Amino acid sequence: MPQFEFEGLRPQVHPDAWIAPTATLIGDVVIEKDASVWYGVVIRADFGKIIIREGANIQDNSVIHVNDGVCEVGKNVTVGHQCLVHDCTIGEQALIGNGSTVLDKAQIGTRALVAAGATVTPGTVVPPEMIAMGSPAKKFVPLTDSAKLWVDHNAEVYRLLARRHAEGLKPIAE
Repeated sequence: MPQFEFEGLRPQVHPDAWIAPTATLIGDVVIEKDASVWYGVVIRADFGKIIIREGANIQDNSVIHVNDGVCEVGKNVTVGHQCLVHDCTIGEQALIGNGSTVLDKAQIGTRALVAAGATVTPGTVVPPEMIAMGSPAKKFVPLTDSAKLWVDHNAEVYRLLARRHAEGLKPIAE
């Protein structure tokens, strides 16, 4: 997997994390234990620090970037496919739905869900255990039973899938 030092700062990846071979990590990035970073993901920490906490999963083709300061993706968070996470804080076990955008200084609460395709605008606070919907995300509703299942189980599903990829992924020689 491509990792790049930038201005003396280099990614730190826990040995029990799984990083796809096509993911790119640049600069002051920390990936904690049992986190997974999937195919095509770019995590670029050239202005500040990005922390991916234990058990979080960043799914295919998502981008995480930071301005000055720290962008933190909390423990057991799921960032779905093709998301943009920019200079924000995502609380523990939150789920960022496929194709969503979370922008500067937004705060996503613990166990909150950002609906697929939603845009969380700069400075927005999504309370814990709420679903944020819309573009811009202005409608917040309580986490429902079916959504709770995704929030409750998605991190573990991806933790197990990452182990399968770590053990079973083999490049094909031409």
